Amino acid sequence: MAVQTSFLPHFPHLLQGRAKPSLASLLARGIEHFRHLSLPDLSALIGPFFPQDFFSSAPDSKPLRESIYTPTTLFWAFLFQVLNPGMACQGVVAKVRAWLINRPLDPKRPSLRTGAFCQARCALSLPFVQAACEALRSKLTAQAPSAWLWCGREVKVLDGTSCSMPDTTRNQERWPQPPAQKPGCGFPVASMLGVFCLSTGAWLGHALGRWCRHDLGLWQQVSHLLKQGDVLLGDAGFCAWALMAELKARGVDTVLRLHQARPKDLGKGRSLGGHQCLQSWHKPKHRPGKCPWDARQWEALPEQLEVRIIKVPIERKGFRTHCVWIATTLVDAKGYGVEQIAELYHRRWSIELFFRDIKTTMKMDVLRCKTPDMIEKEILMHACAYNAIRLLILHSASAHGRELGRVSFKGALDVLREWLPRAALYADKPRKLEQWRDELLKAIASVMNPQRTGRREPRAKKRRPKTHQLLTQPRREFQEIPHRDKYRKAA
Repeated sequence: MAVQTSFLPHFPHLLQGRAKPSLASLLARGIEHFRHLSLPDLSALIGPFFPQDFFSSAPDSKPLRESIYTPTTLFWAFLFQVLNPGMACQGVVAKVRAWLINRPLDPKRPSLRTGAFCQARCALSLPFVQAACEALRSKLTAQAPSAWLWCGREVKVLDGTSCSMPDTTRNQERWPQPPAQKPGCGFPVASMLGVFCLSTGAWLGHALGRWCRHDLGLWQQVSHLLKQGDVLLGDAGFCAWALMAELKARGVDTVLRLHQARPKDLGKGRSLGGHQCLQSWHKPKHRPGKCPWDARQWEALPEQLEVRIIKVPIERKGFRTHCVWIATTLVDAKGYGVEQIAELYHRRWSIELFFRDIKTTMKMDVLRCKTPDMIEKEILMHACAYNAIRLLILHSASAHGRELGRVSFKGALDVLREWLPRAALYADKPRKLEQWRDELLKAIASVMNPQRTGRREPRAKKRRPKTHQLLTQPRREFQEIPHRDKYRKAA
């Protein structure tokens, strides 16, 4: 008679083997994995940047119904679309379908029509995208080495920019076009105030407003991004008494270019020697009109502020000598020398390069979504993609001993686009995936910008545009001029 009881009951699977799974269990397992569908290449590379349980615990991460386009899938598809600006929704849908074709356990495949994807993307929760952006930002700022700080302090740089978007009725209501453009001939323009980390280039946050609104009017929406001990770096547009006084009361110092309305005179105040002096700025008697600070906030500001004024002569061979005037609340002349302050303000230009990476390299200067809600999501997805690339650059510079500011952002993005398809092959092979990541970081470390000290880069285009007419009337009323190649406007 055959023995039914195992002599080693604790190890039956080792001696007797495993039972072959049924077809029903395989199908159920495939459907369960299908519900958590995500683009394999991006999730294999950038997925480890998120907390382990992020996509199951993030706000609105649970789908309301069983669908191919779950919030997690939509996030990776949207991120893939942002990293490839020339790709339309049709290409993203085709990518998802091409991946599902290779998965025989999946019960159905999406249509190549883009309607379902666009509707699902519109339903993607804004808090979910904000949580993803916050997770990447926290990861990037937490991994910055302390050696990259300025005098042991974190510097955050502030500046404004603008971006255009499709000419739709809802976009025009939220962000109207400039009045100099005729109706039907312009595009909505949104003003954006951005805050970046100077050492890592991390996109910390932003605020959106109408094009006609001053950048300082958006300050209250980003003021929470600065914490005690930080240093705020900005241009003359932010050299306002209220801003400097508020931040000083919070333990945040400022380094700003002196506003043109302030007198450039070192004779006022107490001289500190070496083209610098210490002045006392008094609180204005009346709160200015259209002030971003309400009456309660204005009353809470101190009555007096100590400001250090520094005159920095700039001398370059072959150029006329000119001076830059800096106003700062770093009043300790011994702890923060003139050369250190001047070098820090010189690095303020880095935010212009950050905006160039975002608007020119990542093509965010012209947004593509047609509603204000989707515009906000599109900007947040650009922030996610930008910070993810900055995180890869940070890992590459740290691992290979490179200077962080010299690693090319565009070169890193080009390398990522070429190497990304290989990540899906190693998604289930941790060792090979780690080896692939090391090779990717090594390749990113090799794309270094050369030293270009004093290089002049005018904002001008060398290639001439086409000889097309400008649309100066609504499209239905516009009449094209024949032989326009030879047409010249009358003087």
